Amino acid sequence: MQVKVKLFATFRKGRFKEKEMELDEGCTVGWVIDYLRLPRKELGVVFLNGLSVTDDQQLQEGDTLSIFPMVGGG
Repeated sequence: MQVKVKLFATFRKGRFKEKEMELDEGCTVGWVIDYLRLPRKELGVVFLNGLSVTDDQQLQEGDTLSIFPMVGGG
């Protein structure tokens, strides 16, 4: 199945901004995060088709997964 993955801010460094990925049926958000070797301690919010999701959410054909790192400031 095809899923669009979008990375933001520091997660783009050395990776990509947006990429179509071919994934097996039943893949989860957590699997993609691990596959991309995104540091979980830096993980902020993850959206699937514009809605906040957890790691165990299964992906479907045509989904758009947006992954943001934590943001600091003051």
